[in-house]
Amino acid sequence: MPILPDVLAPGLDIVFCGTGAGAWSARVGAYYANPGNKFWPTLHAVGLTPRRISPADFQDVLAFGIGLTDVAKEHVGQDTEIDLERVDAAALRDKIERFQPRHFAFTSKRAASLFLGLPTAHLPYGEQASPIGLTRLHVLTSPSGQAGPHWSIEPWRALARAAGRDAGQAAGFAAQ
Repeated sequence: MPILPDVLAPGLDIVFCGTGAGAWSARVGAYYANPGNKFWPTLHAVGLTPRRISPADFQDVLAFGIGLTDVAKEHVGQDTEIDLERVDAAALRDKIERFQPRHFAFTSKRAASLFLGLPTAHLPYGEQASPIGLTRLHVLTSPSGQAGPHWSIEPWRALARAAGRDAGQAAGFAAQ
């Protein structure tokens, strides 16, 4: 059973993909729910949502052309503790091909590494050279509070620009 349900629909602008549910998120049943996680404030700060969404309202992202999923839908806990047998890269690739978002963004190098089969050291932040069909792949800095020293909002801003959004446009698409 997936810990958190996918939030997907055909033709989304961006789908964010984490590694798996953290312990806090699994406990409360919401994506990026730990109070120290920067995911929700960052979406708003870079202009991907016109307001800050609370973790409990995670399904509201669909209204803004955004989806959510994980590399390991049955994993709970730290990324470093992931059971590799719970990673299903083929199923994730099928989702990308079926739903065809314009952008698919991994919310950590670890999530991208598990999907792409590359060491994290070989993955630059930002847009990756090889798309999946028409879907452009991105690697973002982890919004987890535990990733603090590695945090940078810049890859998130670059994704917002690539998607044709920025902080100044956030209010404009609220009525769409």
